[in-house]
Amino acid sequence: MELHNALLLAIVFSFVIAFVFSMFGQGGGSVYSPVLILLGYAMLISISSSLVLNLITSLSAGYVFYKNKMIDMKASFAFVPGIVVGAFAGGVWSKYVNKSLLLWLFVFFLIIVGARMIYGYWEKARGDEKRPESVSTMMYVFIVIFSLVVGVISGLLGVGGGILIVPFMTYVMKYPTKSAAGSSHLIISFSALAGIMGHMASHRLDYPLIAATGLAVLIGGNLGARFSLSVKPRMIKAGLGLLMWALSAQLLLKLLAVI
Repeated sequence: MELHNALLLAIVFSFVIAFVFSMFGQGGGSVYSPVLILLGYAMLISISSSLVLNLITSLSAGYVFYKNKMIDMKASFAFVPGIVVGAFAGGVWSKYVNKSLLLWLFVFFLIIVGARMIYGYWEKARGDEKRPESVSTMMYVFIVIFSLVVGVISGLLGVGGGILIVPFMTYVMKYPTKSAAGSSHLIISFSALAGIMGHMASHRLDYPLIAATGLAVLIGGNLGARFSLSVKPRMIKAGLGLLMWALSAQLLLKLLAVI
């Protein structure tokens, strides 16, 4: 695929991904990376660019959630130490991990995430529960361990981690869904920034690609977050799960062609 055409498609896909995923408190990193890889961009360029796009989406969408008082600062910052350390380490290690292994990890991750989103179609809607007033010491330790693992995955694959953070906050920490979605944007911004720094320490980023797709993501993420405040996108979420399975199939074919 010609560079011009690949960049144009990257811009269009980035806007759509940011718009849709920001509605669920996610940066879209689980899709940015594989889409860029399938468009022909190098593995590390795709991963590092995805992290930058995640950062832009989270800051843009997170601002909307913040204005609507849907971010719990205290709970969000409990995730920061672990996710920052993990994401930076994952960003540095990504250069030394076998590229085929990273593709296999992408396939596995997309299958799991796709299944989680499809399951959401049948999942019963949660009521507007109140936020927990405090976090216990044991829960804090659990959060640190969990966020460290999510951070490593984020840095290695260029994913924000929202697809893991939101269910953790809603089912383990018992947070209302929209509060968890809003808080995840703040957490993702830290993981994305740390991952970017890890990648910058080991290789050069593609700044033209980042600048072009970054603007699309900035607009898409902001619009998606605003739209999320007034819709119940169960059908869209299930459709995204099927899309992730389709992407995993494409990456699997790419892998099998190399073997």
